[in-house]
Amino acid sequence: MGYAQPGQMQWMPHQQPIPGCPPGLEYLTQIDQLLVHQHLELFEILTNYETNNRYQVKNSLGQQIYFAHEESNFCVRQCCGGKRGFMMHITDNSNQEVLRLNREFKCCGGCCWCANCDCVAADISVEAPAGNVIGYVRQSQSWWYPNYDILNVAKEKVLKIKGPFWFCQNVCCTDDIDFNVMSPDLSTEMGKLSKQWGGIIKEHYTNADNFAISFPMDLTVEMKACLLGAVFLVDFMYFEKPKSKNNR
Repeated sequence: MGYAQPGQMQWMPHQQPIPGCPPGLEYLTQIDQLLVHQHLELFEILTNYETNNRYQVKNSLGQQIYFAHEESNFCVRQCCGGKRGFMMHITDNSNQEVLRLNREFKCCGGCCWCANCDCVAADISVEAPAGNVIGYVRQSQSWWYPNYDILNVAKEKVLKIKGPFWFCQNVCCTDDIDFNVMSPDLSTEMGKLSKQWGGIIKEHYTNADNFAISFPMDLTVEMKACLLGAVFLVDFMYFEKPKSKNNR
């Protein structure tokens, strides 16, 4: 899988195996926040051809925990944009795959009004290790707000993510865009997923986004991993927009 180069970054100290915890997810037992930074892709900036996305996943101290890279077809990336299906490989500091995310392409997918239908709802399955599903992120029906359900392996609702009614980021609007992590009945805020302002140049000329996500320390590692998966689904659905060559 080897894209990561551990010698060029500071990694979070290795964690000892924990009984019952999927291998490689021990890191998640020690944290209540993740930072996800997308790589700048020079070829994409120069040509406007969509490349496979790559990300660094860090803790609040800036220590890298995981490296994530997309696997998808070249033609699908150019033709389907943020709706595309993909496989996201998430590896640790020894380049061992500890998480795998799968998103299926759905021709009519993404419409929040019709997200009660499986053929329309955008979703991601979360596997740890690869081939062993531990949960799901699924778009839920709403009239305007971006809504997602975080489901366990039995497809029972554990958390919800509720996005803002309207959002933008530009030279006049530089606030972070917050998606609230809620209890299943929406009565209690449990955390937050935020698309961070990356600066005028980065926001205008690239698709390289920064996210932060917070959650309870005692949340299960499976649900923390699903919330990480939600970051990628939100990124592709709302922020994977082609930058016009006319803006360069």
